[in-house]
Amino acid sequence: MTALVAGVGNIFLGDDGFGPEVARRLAAEPRPPGVRVVDYGIRGTHLAFDLLDGYDRLVLVDALAGEPPGELVLLEVGPQDLGEGDTDPHGMNPVAVLAGLSRLGGTLPPTFVVGCRAASVAEGIGLTPPVAAAVPAAVSAIRRLLDPPRSGRA
Repeated sequence: MTALVAGVGNIFLGDDGFGPEVARRLAAEPRPPGVRVVDYGIRGTHLAFDLLDGYDRLVLVDALAGEPPGELVLLEVGPQDLGEGDTDPHGMNPVAVLAGLSRLGGTLPPTFVVGCRAASVAEGIGLTPPVAAAVPAAVSAIRRLLDPPRSGRA
């Protein structure tokens, strides 16, 4: 299996840096062969073009709106969930990036979002305590998503 783990978000906007922080932690660990971990930050166009390489799985890691702060959310996303949107070459709108993939000649692989409810996306560097506390659980959730299926019985 080939997989791309994409941390997205702006590290200069508090908890919006959740995706990059999780990607940084995952990149420092051993991972299964074929798994690539990238901190895309706000480079949506870069993510779109990397997806043209063809992956068996995509895991997007991002901050989410809503309550309570620090809550992890796991979503499975398919083409029917995306709608329309224009990709901003200077920003990151994950929905627009994924929706525009077919216009570039790509196909959306099975896609999961590991999100964390943000407490604050005000200007500033660093995660709030509830979001920082969710980072290890997000890393564990991603490991489970990337764990290759086991054949036979244990």
